[in-house]
This record gives sequence, C-alpha cells and structure tokens, in this order.
Amino acid sequence: MARNPERRAALVDAAVAVLAREGARGLTFRAVDGEAAVPVGTSSNYFTDRDDLLFQVDAHLHRRLAPDPTVLTELLKGPRDRSLVLEFMRDLLARATRDRTGYLALFEMRLEATRRPALRASYTRSVRGDLEDGMEFHRAAGLPGDDGAVTVLYLAMLGLLLEQLTLPGVLDGVLPDVAVPDGLVELIVTTIVPEDREGEEGEEA
Repeated sequence: MARNPERRAALVDAAVAVLAREGARGLTFRAVDGEAAVPVGTSSNYFTDRDDLLFQVDAHLHRRLAPDPTVLTELLKGPRDRSLVLEFMRDLLARATRDRTGYLALFEMRLEATRRPALRASYTRSVRGDLEDGMEFHRAAGLPGDDGAVTVLYLAMLGLLLEQLTLPGVLDGVLPDVAVPDGLVELIVTTIVPEDREGEEGEEA
C-alpha cells in the first residue's frame, strides 16, 4: 500500500465529492482517480477495496465536519443558556451550508450502510459516538437540557439539514412567519431546550 498521507487525504476527499454527486453506486476507484486528477489505478494503491475506501471516508468525514475548536472556544465565553445552544445550532447549519458536499456524502453513507453490514456496524459506532460526545459536551458546558433534550435536538437538526440540503422547497412557506432555515433553527431550539433556570428564577423575582 502506498504511504503518501497527503495523496491519501486527497483521494478520500475526492471520494467524498463523488459520493455527494453520484451516490454510492458511482463510487469506483476510476471515478475517484478522475475526481482527484491522478493516473488511473492510483486509488487501488491506497485502498485494498471499496469497503476500505468507505471506512476511510467515514473516519474522514467525521473529522472534516467537526466544529472548529476556535469557534467553540469563542462561543463558550457567553452565558450557558438556551441562546448559547441556539448559537451552536446556527454554527452547525453554517458548517453544513459551507460544506454541502460533505453533508450530502454523509447522507449517502447512511444509505450505503443499509446495504453493507460491516459498514453499517462501523458507521453506527461513528454516529453513535458523535451523539454521545454531543451529550457529554452539553453536560460539561452546563447547558440547559438533559440527554433526552440533546437527543431530540439531534434528531430535529438532522431532519432540518436533510430537507435543507436535498429538498429545500419542502420547507418554504410551510410556516409563513418562520424564515427558512434560520427561523426553523430557532424554533427547534426554543421548542426543545428549556430556558435557563437562573433566568427563570430572575423573572419570577
């Protein structure tokens, strides 16, 4: 196996682009070589087979689409209340908008996982790990809402991203007074995440 890490990373990114544009059926070594503008046969020197390529796409996407630590640090300087949760969800939406290709590839990976048991097991671990990390982050940051709220928030944002990145017209005008997608993000957060207790106590006082 070839060991050039930069070339390997470029090939995996090319595979992400192919997945997003053509779906899993179009993900071949030849297609990846073409997307990466490298000689035919290059990918086969870096990945043992298509499953190996998919596993590496899985690992790469979860790194590529992760929040920017600098952004998280800045956001965490604010009060640990529902408005901060909203800012985190806005950041998620912004990242998905900037890297639409990466998120479409994530959705394609979900579909391909239904057809490949080994990939399903690996991908389930990856996604479950992300969810559990999100719960731990929420708890450690002292944000309002328990693990149940984080789980429902995850499901709601996943649905919003799926619609917005694939069929945005579905959401247009459904709620006339709610902007798409920003207003929907706010609606999701205010519906699911409880208000900060200290804020509530202050209002009662």
